[in-house]
Amino acid sequence: QVQLVESGGGLVQAGGSMRLSCTASGRGFGAFAMVWFRQAPGKERELVAAISYSSGSIYYADSVKGRFTISRDNAKNTVYLQMNSVKPEDTAVYYCNANIRTSAWSNYWGQGTQVTVSS
Repeated sequence: QVQLVESGGGLVQAGGSMRLSCTASGRGFGAFAMVWFRQAPGKERELVAAISYSSGSIYYADSVKGRFTISRDNAKNTVYLQMNSVKPEDTAVYYCNANIRTSAWSNYWGQGTQVTVSS
């Protein structure tokens, strides 16, 4: 069984920075791409950023482009989301998500981490 565990959320002032982490744990899984989503109260879940296993393909939503950076350390099975110049509208629960193959492909979600940006 694979688990995605997020960390790094909390309260940050507008204009500040915060780094989120998502670590995959378990046994017998191979390479995987990772996606960060977020969901603000009363809004639909939004794709924020995505990264391939090799880091050769990276995607950002227009709303975070130039402010957020996604990266990964495959030796640690960890993906990071560096959030700079945060805005109040970045306030949301952030989730990591991945399709990971063990005996078969399955989709996994992290538990979510709250990010609150104060103005």
